[in-house]
Amino acid sequence: MNKISILFVIDGLEFGGGERTFLQLIDGLSQNQYSVYVATSPGAIFFELLAKKDIKLIPLNLKRRANPKTLFRLVKIIKENKIDIIHSQGARTDFYSRLAARLLKSKVRVVSTIAMPVKGYDVGVFRKGVYCFFDRFSERYVDRFIVISEALKKALIDNHKIPSQKIIKIYNGIELKEYRPDDSDYSFMKIRKEYGIDKDKFLIGAIGRIVWQKGFEYLIDAVPRVTKQIAEAKYLIVGEGPLKDSLRAKSRKLDIEDKIIFAGFKSNIKEILSSIDILVIPSVREGFPMITLEAMAMAKPIIASDIDGIREQIDHNKDGLLIPPEDPGAMAEAIISLLDNKEKAKELGLSAKKKVEE
Repeated sequence: MNKISILFVIDGLEFGGGERTFLQLIDGLSQNQYSVYVATSPGAIFFELLAKKDIKLIPLNLKRRANPKTLFRLVKIIKENKIDIIHSQGARTDFYSRLAARLLKSKVRVVSTIAMPVKGYDVGVFRKGVYCFFDRFSERYVDRFIVISEALKKALIDNHKIPSQKIIKIYNGIELKEYRPDDSDYSFMKIRKEYGIDKDKFLIGAIGRIVWQKGFEYLIDAVPRVTKQIAEAKYLIVGEGPLKDSLRAKSRKLDIEDKIIFAGFKSNIKEILSSIDILVIPSVREGFPMITLEAMAMAKPIIASDIDGIREQIDHNKDGLLIPPEDPGAMAEAIISLLDNKEKAKELGLSAKKKVEE
């Protein structure tokens, strides 16, 4: 039996949910049935992880937004490797992949994973308009869309007029065996010792890229309100991104700099989750975030924005607490309520664990 050749294309400039999902998929594909190729930007974390795998890794400059050389290089890659399926994610790589397949006029099938609608991208109005135009123009060349939430499926059908039979919903998943609750004192204290946080102090965590969509500024705005009632609570913000300096400045302006720890990028997410009492997800826009699933698997109580994607993960007051987005007051109230009621927090965490396992 001839193997099916699949080419994955993603810019890989940051390591987020899309890159992680592609790694999961690559690891899960049978080497007896599939030949796997990946075209991505060299030099980043994603590229380094792929270099350790038994696949054909192809450096592709995807940093520039409009580069005809990239398009024709992709055409060459498809032809030389006799690709059967090209699977992309992200506005830029979607456009390159769809157009490359179209230029070849061959039987290569095109699959696009949509984890975030283009209108939700954190870019300027002009660039967003360009992305939207090219996205809508090239959608006609896609054989199948994969979406990671029901809300995204509905948006493609209602707003983009994509036939429902071309859309497959596949929720993001995590490696459950790696995210099991660990009640040991060692796991709980490892990160706390690193940052000088005592065992009996409350630690609230927030994890993700520090970009507009994640809404970290609303958590910082909530901190002074929580501090009035629970002065000893600390906050651990894990991640990197362009808004990190402005968040630091905001914490200084609010005189809460001593309450907030900016930990930067961390790969040991299980250890981070082990150390915290509550995970806060203050996002204003999401697809189907992995961090929610990881925290659920570890039975951590979660406070999250009541938005598309997250709403499909958490039932309010059963698996976590959902609050209006961009509302520091509601966030502060939710944090205080769970810190004051450990039994309620434990119930939410255990219910979330059961749900994510199912």
